[in-house]
Amino acid sequence: MKVQSPQKPPVSEQTLARLPGYLLILRRLLQEGNREASAAQVARELLVSPVLVRKDLAAVSRVGGKPKTGFDLAQLIGDIEHYLGADTRREVILVGAGSLGCALMSFSGFRDLGFRIVAAFDSDPALTGLTLWDVPILSMEQLPAFCRGLEIRLAILTVPARAAPSAAGLLIASGIRAIWNFAPVHLDKPADVLIKNENLAASLALLAGRLGHHIPAGRPEKEGKA
Repeated sequence: MKVQSPQKPPVSEQTLARLPGYLLILRRLLQEGNREASAAQVARELLVSPVLVRKDLAAVSRVGGKPKTGFDLAQLIGDIEHYLGADTRREVILVGAGSLGCALMSFSGFRDLGFRIVAAFDSDPALTGLTLWDVPILSMEQLPAFCRGLEIRLAILTVPARAAPSAAGLLIASGIRAIWNFAPVHLDKPADVLIKNENLAASLALLAGRLGHHIPAGRPEKEGKA
């Protein structure tokens, strides 16, 4: 499956998933005073091949690596940020201000990729009206007007499974077009809405199963698929 961004060339989902990792490494190298970096340097940190790194970077940037010196860091970082949209602020809301929701609100890594949680929503009156990590917690009744007023399109869903379908329905009706869902439940959606499911218990069980049966976590991706 290809991921298509407006006016940007499509890349594979595997390449898209690696780009944030490249970006964090390249930014760190720049902060350390480096002006250039090689594909081999990046590949060593991510445990992939330099060939794969070069293919991924060539898909989103015209910066060519120089022999013995590598890529111009500042220009390459700018190209990746532009491709991912990290050079512009993207506003996100969160629904469910419990323990997991609060942990995500406090996570500073979202800002590195251009995301900002602008508000959280919860049905608990004891939480609404509070501000945590500069994020105001509002009532669920305020969600539709807030989303439409600011044209919010991205949401994080961290409510219990029983509350997830109705919360997702409210988000979609309020104009949300992409949901990062942490509730372990199937969510019905229109064709034009994206949902990324994160089942934490299932992921831990999968890891434990692989550990118990000595099953490798995955084989290296073939370099011919960029």
